[in-house]
Amino acid sequence: MSISVHNPDQYMAALRTIIAQGRKRVGLLVGAGAPAGMARDDGSRPLIPAVAGLTTQVLTKIAPTYQAQIDGLKGDLSKSDIETMLSRIRSLSSVIGTTKVHGLDGPGYKSMAEAICVEIGKIVQVRLPTATSPYSELVGWVTGAPRTHAVEIFTTNYDLLFEEAFERARAPYFDGFAGAREAFFDPASVSGDQLSTRWTRLWKLHGSLGWKANEHGEVIRTGQADATHLVFPEHLKYDQTQKAPYAALLDRLRSFLATEDTLLVSIGFSFADAHITARVDEALAANPAASVFAFQFQTLDKETYATEIARRRPNFSVYARDKAVINGVAAAWSAPSELPTRDWGPIRKSYWAPPVDGQPSEFTLGAIDAFSRFFANSRSPQAFDLPATAGAPIPMIATSTPATA
Repeated sequence: MSISVHNPDQYMAALRTIIAQGRKRVGLLVGAGAPAGMARDDGSRPLIPAVAGLTTQVLTKIAPTYQAQIDGLKGDLSKSDIETMLSRIRSLSSVIGTTKVHGLDGPGYKSMAEAICVEIGKIVQVRLPTATSPYSELVGWVTGAPRTHAVEIFTTNYDLLFEEAFERARAPYFDGFAGAREAFFDPASVSGDQLSTRWTRLWKLHGSLGWKANEHGEVIRTGQADATHLVFPEHLKYDQTQKAPYAALLDRLRSFLATEDTLLVSIGFSFADAHITARVDEALAANPAASVFAFQFQTLDKETYATEIARRRPNFSVYARDKAVINGVAAAWSAPSELPTRDWGPIRKSYWAPPVDGQPSEFTLGAIDAFSRFFANSRSPQAFDLPATAGAPIPMIATSTPATA
């Protein structure tokens, strides 16, 4: 009987070559799992909680005032994470007027949304650790090679960790806003590519600390960390100026993937966000020359949202702890006993953990620390001879290896 396995050396050798060269169009999609996997200066974790932890903390804080509404909304919604609840609360604030739902009218829900944003702002208003961090290592990778195309970072996180990492490195970035006192959003610059490739593009898909709506309803960037305009864009019941940043940034993600020979690498993102996932799915269907590599922290059976896309899109690959889905084939990882080159041992250790206490070997790049270190070290001198298919589309660089059961 023949089964399929995936050889991590083949795929990581190909990825390492791609990210080291600076010639390919590469983007990162960074979700809440990234800062959740980071340690604070005192060694405690997480630096910022993931969505589940954020939801618990925020709802606990506002419960003394809004417990009845929290209970009612949880009963109404199929998902009760804080972003979905915030979207529903904003919907209610804009449509019910003086009618009461779960004991609050429209203005009451507006106040509840503001209270949620204040609490989120308090939680995510953290600084990078003083020592080297995964964010600083990723910025080091971005700035460490001359690039034909600017790196684009798409993130659903509200924090300012990437901004701080770029500023520490004195590396320029563009987030779609221009100005000083009340920086305005410029959709034309977001959709175009006129900036120098030295400028990393940083796209905050769900909003950010420092964003707020001005008296005209336009979203501006103030530079004040307590000014929060955070939106999970489940509905678009805003006027055009108010929804412009979010619509334009999601369109940028789709247009990025519509470009030929493009690679988007995700870390800390579950693909449970239907709006982002739909745009990724549509773009990959329309453009087989684009690829997504999804690095997931959990075992494959728990990464259901990412796996669902990978099974129907051969240019979407999932790299989980125990297994992978590559070219539509789900199979376990299996690293050969022999190294591909004599000096490959230290490189393999950066993504492959040997068995411990009877547990099987694991692929480790789903964790932000290992992921960022792999990127940062991609330009180290060790070499690996790629197979003759290296010029093919990324999902076809290596194929699953038959093994005899």
